[in-house]
Amino acid sequence: MFRHRASEKLDLKTIIDWFLLAFLAGNVNAGGYLACHRFVSHVTGFATLAGVDAAVGSWGDAFGILSVPLFFLLGVVVSAYHVERRVSEGKAPAYGRVMSFVTLCLFLAGLGGVLGWWSDFGQTVELSRDYFFLALLCMASGLQNAALTSSSGATLRTTHLTGTTTDLGIGLMRWAAHKAGSVGREQEFRANSLRMATIVAFMFGSGVGAVLFIKYHYWGFSLPILIALYATLTAANVIPSEVPRLHRRH
Repeated sequence: MFRHRASEKLDLKTIIDWFLLAFLAGNVNAGGYLACHRFVSHVTGFATLAGVDAAVGSWGDAFGILSVPLFFLLGVVVSAYHVERRVSEGKAPAYGRVMSFVTLCLFLAGLGGVLGWWSDFGQTVELSRDYFFLALLCMASGLQNAALTSSSGATLRTTHLTGTTTDLGIGLMRWAAHKAGSVGREQEFRANSLRMATIVAFMFGSGVGAVLFIKYHYWGFSLPILIALYATLTAANVIPSEVPRLHRRH
């Protein structure tokens, strides 16, 4: 799950694990949107909303909503601390620890909703009540996205599709530029296939998540929590002696 590049030949389990992470991201994004009408991994959207609030004079809401994506950044920093910093020191990256943080963030987000810490499910966002709900989901997205971006040599992202779609467009041109039958063409084909499948997995996760969240509200976070827990246990089994070497190849 956390030691391959998209252009490499991958075993079926690794491919399924990657798709599960994309499914998880789509699921969480659907949950955040249906709970309070905000896409939690969409930093651009928060910046846009802040601009709109500022334009109509709602400066408190503007600064409040603009600060939420900082938790996405915080998640990236925490992930890099446990992955990139350890690799630079010749140690095995702690992917299991990073994914345990993701699990904890999702658990607290779902638990808070069930216990009434946040606004009623489906209501328009109220920053006074929903701020930390959004912060937890943003942080979980930043943690997961950074971990997989680092481990795949920046060839795969799962929590949003802008980067993946950009990589796909570039990859298609690279595939077309290589000669038929060449190693480079084969590698680009594998990478592009995984990127397209990642987009589909994210959309599928969003659809399944929508069904669950509409029916079960905050209890719908049970599924992404279980997937994140599975990823935590899987990441903890990464062979320590292999990971630093694989990262240096990137």
